[in-house]
Amino acid sequence: TRDWNECSKYSVSLVFVLWVLVATLRGQNDTEPIVLEGKCLVVCDSNPAADWRASNSPLGISVRAANSKVAFSVVRSNNHEPSEMSNKTRIIYFDQVLVNIGNFFTFESVFLSPRKGVYSFNFHVIKVYQSQTIQVNLMLNGRPVISAFAGDKDVTREAATNGVLLYLEKEDKVYLKLEKGNLVGGWQYSTFSGFLVFPL
Repeated sequence: TRDWNECSKYSVSLVFVLWVLVATLRGQNDTEPIVLEGKCLVVCDSNPAADWRASNSPLGISVRAANSKVAFSVVRSNNHEPSEMSNKTRIIYFDQVLVNIGNFFTFESVFLSPRKGVYSFNFHVIKVYQSQTIQVNLMLNGRPVISAFAGDKDVTREAATNGVLLYLEKEDKVYLKLEKGNLVGGWQYSTFSGFLVFPL
């Protein structure tokens, strides 16, 4: 009888703990996602979005690898025009990486979007010691999105600068192109930066 009473107590306790756990999970079902610092995203959701890398536990909790930390910032460190800047592509190359979280900015100076979302970009391309006006385009998958110009003849250095928010799909490509003019004399101190504002 004593053993039976102890067993009954443990059974009641176990049922109570399970009941509290289920009630808690149900209560969280309509809440915002919970971000655990640095590594993962936990969402009590029976229908996780297709673009998340999800693994479902037996309790119905989706533990998703967060790919929300995306940022890059690059600079041109010298005034020597590189041979890889061909007349065909006219992509503006950057040789010094300051930040490349996620490694989505490539050696070809192209940003490759890792996921769907809204991204912020800005650039400053400096022309040195030449009077010709330059036009710099920010390109999305080969199409110009915004432009910037520099053409003051009375200064030794001038920046073509601009910035924009863009809606990107996964694997979209963003880069800078010299549309008009030339960068003879180099473009030292020029910068190009971007980051994921929020995923969609």
